[in-house]
Amino acid sequence: METNRILVTGGSGFIGTNLVNELRSRGHEVIAADLLNTDREDYVRTDVRNYRQIERTLEDEGPFDYVYHLAAEYGRWNGEAYYENLWQTNVIGTKNMIRLQEKNKFRMIFFSSAEVYGDYTGKMSEDVMENNPIKDTYQMNDYAISKWDGELMCMNSAKMFGTETVRVRPVNCYGPGEKYTPYRGFIPKFTYLALHDKPYTVYEGHKRIIDYVGDTARTFANIVDNFIPGEAYNIGGNQEWEMDIKDYSDLVLEATGRDDSLVTYKEAEPFTTKIKTIDFSKSIRDLKHDPKIKPKEGIKKTAEWMKWYYRLE
Repeated sequence: METNRILVTGGSGFIGTNLVNELRSRGHEVIAADLLNTDREDYVRTDVRNYRQIERTLEDEGPFDYVYHLAAEYGRWNGEAYYENLWQTNVIGTKNMIRLQEKNKFRMIFFSSAEVYGDYTGKMSEDVMENNPIKDTYQMNDYAISKWDGELMCMNSAKMFGTETVRVRPVNCYGPGEKYTPYRGFIPKFTYLALHDKPYTVYEGHKRIIDYVGDTARTFANIVDNFIPGEAYNIGGNQEWEMDIKDYSDLVLEATGRDDSLVTYKEAEPFTTKIKTIDFSKSIRDLKHDPKIKPKEGIKKTAEWMKWYYRLE
């Protein structure tokens, strides 16, 4: 296997940490870049919102063959509450990365999101975004819009300057290493709150697929082995594992040893897609995507990690 020198922005985050570990396990030389102020090995403090900082990182630590650009503000409600941070990081930060890509000629893997499909009601294959006017995809939040802006900028740079980028659209990635905030996905929120005997709300009638971070990181790492410039990939769990949010909540309660007296059940959540049917055939074909960890096992592993991290044992 060829050894590459790789930069991972957002490399101390949830997905970033798992991806860095996976890439290093394959023999790649990896530098993580993020906002932490630490002297840990193979890490550099960098804020992608500031061109000078990321430029200095590339000059001091490079050259790099590949850059995984994960650094972002995550989540629809986080994007509403902290929209300044969202637009500065997700859009200006991505533009900074693209400008430096045009200069330094590294290949980039840009992390978008399946949120770009909005409330599209058909099967969400990668070409939906190219074949449907933006008004028909009903994007309902700034987070989704900022991620689609990032994709458009990548495609524009490829056309104008010949940059080479692969875009990925993760789908409900979860697992060990994901710390709780009110803006995270439903698995870490339910798990954290249940472990702390705190109430939470389940909106019924919403179906989702979740993808264990170990499976996801393995597929992300495979991109450097079959890098196809201009491609976009949905990456998520097995379509056969799709379940109602309530079913996931039941698995969380089982894994944490709690009962549903903590749970308030409500009808469908406003401004949230009820069912997302997503096509993963391209990532299976090109990236050998092969999810192994079923929801019950993954949620159990997540609960065990949270017990350890929050010292609940």
